[in-house]
Amino acid sequence: MQANKTVEINGRLYDGVTGLPIKTSQKTTEKPVSPALVKKRAAEVAATSIHAQPQRSKTLVRRAAKKPVNLATKRPQPGRHMDFARSTKVAKFAAHPVTPAASPAKKHIEVPDVAPKPHPIAQRAAAKLSKPVVAAKVAPTPKQIKDTAIAKALAKPVEKIAKKKWKFTFSRRFAIITAVFGVLIIGAYLTYVNMPSLSVGFAAAQAGIDAKYPEYKPDGYHLAQPVTFSDGEVTLNFSSNSGAGEYTVIQTRSSWDSSAVLNNVVKKAAGDNYVTTQEQGLTIYSYDSNATWVNGGILYSIKSSAPLSGDQIRHIATSL
Repeated sequence: MQANKTVEINGRLYDGVTGLPIKTSQKTTEKPVSPALVKKRAAEVAATSIHAQPQRSKTLVRRAAKKPVNLATKRPQPGRHMDFARSTKVAKFAAHPVTPAASPAKKHIEVPDVAPKPHPIAQRAAAKLSKPVVAAKVAPTPKQIKDTAIAKALAKPVEKIAKKKWKFTFSRRFAIITAVFGVLIIGAYLTYVNMPSLSVGFAAAQAGIDAKYPEYKPDGYHLAQPVTFSDGEVTLNFSSNSGAGEYTVIQTRSSWDSSAVLNNVVKKAAGDNYVTTQEQGLTIYSYDSNATWVNGGILYSIKSSAPLSGDQIRHIATSL
């Protein structure tokens, strides 16, 4: 391949690669080029252009870049602002002339010769309707009066009375008075509970014997006060709460034993109609709802008009 790559067109040389005209100096003389040489050089240029390296593409990647918008072909959409400025010298259409609003046509009003008058009957009816209707006063019923009073009472605000707080002050004097009252109350209760025993003890001291108050007392009976006594004898009367009967316990100083009691008291009163019971070292003789026995130098006798059983009599005897 020749190093000089030129093309001669119309007697002027052009670079075969760039296609630019080659300037020739005025001093050089132009030599005539044969047609065979021109054809040979043209073939060489064509071969060179075919085997030349392809040019790198300059097209943008459409997947990453947006498609350019041709503003010249874009048309403005109705209702949106136009992208081009309108010249003030362009006047395609003439302005609409403003015409004054047409005045409404005047209507011909006919005026009658005589003015209309309302009918007398219509005048009387209108006068009756124009008068205010006065409702007759009706006396309120008792229920209405009560409801009105309740509504007035509920409408009034309820005044809350401030309660005075009482402060308790614990003083020494109050403590002493409280203690004294407590002692008196406890003493009164104990005196009431032990009153029978106290009465029997007082009577025994006056009689000079060791009289006792029975610890057992049948249900429904109480000691009838006062306890009677004499020299060497104390008598206790027990009455029924229902008033059905009573029984008496007599305690007398005695030096007898059980045999003497049987011979001197039981057989004289009941003969052979008696029952002997041994209970806690005591020999009790029972006859006709009565009983007698001796213990510790004191003769005990029960005289009853109440229906006492044998078990009740034995419990009374063993509780003395």
